[in-house]
Amino acid sequence: MSDRPYTLLSCAMSADGYIDDASPERLRLSSAADFDRVDGVRATCDAILVGAGTVRRDDPKLLLRSPARRERRIARGLPGDLTKVTLTWSGDLDPGSRFFTTGESPKLVYTGSGSVAALADRLGDRAEVVDAGDPVSLPGVLADLAGRGVRRLIVEGGGGIHTRFLTEGLADELQLVVAPFFIGDPAAPRFSGPGVYPQSPARPMRLDSVTRIGDLALLRYLIGGARG
Repeated sequence: MSDRPYTLLSCAMSADGYIDDASPERLRLSSAADFDRVDGVRATCDAILVGAGTVRRDDPKLLLRSPARRERRIARGLPGDLTKVTLTWSGDLDPGSRFFTTGESPKLVYTGSGSVAALADRLGDRAEVVDAGDPVSLPGVLADLAGRGVRRLIVEGGGGIHTRFLTEGLADELQLVVAPFFIGDPAAPRFSGPGVYPQSPARPMRLDSVTRIGDLALLRYLIGGARG
């Protein structure tokens, strides 16, 4: 077992790099065909990770959409759905969120040492709360997931989470879908934020493939010594 899972970042963004607009409603940047593609990618993974901000804002289920894909996983001796993972610095999570209330797979919440006791009391048996250090250590989170048998992890945002994985050199692959329009609002969230990125002009990512999905473009990049 590696010291961390193979880590795949998945995101859809506008042509100018935004993952949403600033309105209260969630902006759909993708299409039905691309949602199905992402579902197929999820089905190849062991766990799915989003930040607590995504849990609060989008209230995602993070379940496989396709019954056929779920059945194929079960036939291979795997759980029907992926282990759900979130990170929180504040401990501000609602136990009624669909992250916790949907699906039979394990739910893991990694948080800072000072928030563990209160968050575990709030969530009860809806999730396992794991001490991720103070401050939260992303390499520690990945090492713990590897120890639980997670070999392949898909990360679906938000921007702060993507930024940390990329700047800390903990991503192996980036699947980036580009939508054919612009947002242009500096108040809207971006795919990634400021930071010192190993993926610099001196160390660029390797473009593995480009796929057209209607008017969307899927760019698949391999990062560093991607392991497969």
